[in-house]
Amino acid sequence: MRITKRTNIAIRILMFCSAHGDRLVTKSEIAERCNASENHLAQVINQLGQLGYLRTQRGRNGGITLARNPQEIHIGDVFRELEASVPLAECFADDDNTCPLIDACRLKLAIADAAEAFYQHLDTITLDSLVCGNDHLLQIMSPITCDR
Repeated sequence: MRITKRTNIAIRILMFCSAHGDRLVTKSEIAERCNASENHLAQVINQLGQLGYLRTQRGRNGGITLARNPQEIHIGDVFRELEASVPLAECFADDDNTCPLIDACRLKLAIADAAEAFYQHLDTITLDSLVCGNDHLLQIMSPITCDR
């Protein structure tokens, strides 16, 4: 199973916001610390806002923050919502499935069961458990300071 770049970036955004839960963060801060383009971040931030994970504030003093408590954000839910439109294999694609084995193949059920087990495991992981007490992550996500 391969996770899309969009989902990977979404988790980075959520972790960054959780690490800086006491303030609004900017897209440029996230881009710098999470090694992602601001254009791609903007699309993912918009989607996370529509899904109710982020709250955005426009303007000169704007930024983004979590819309929910990090303990209430289950990673399995985030993955399901962001990965739902991406078929795991050709046989899961309704539009362009050309597999001649579709009616007899048992692999599709096995893959679906494995994916559900994957999501169920991620359901046990909260955003808070990824960030809280993870000093190395918090150090990486800290703003760069001047040594002068």
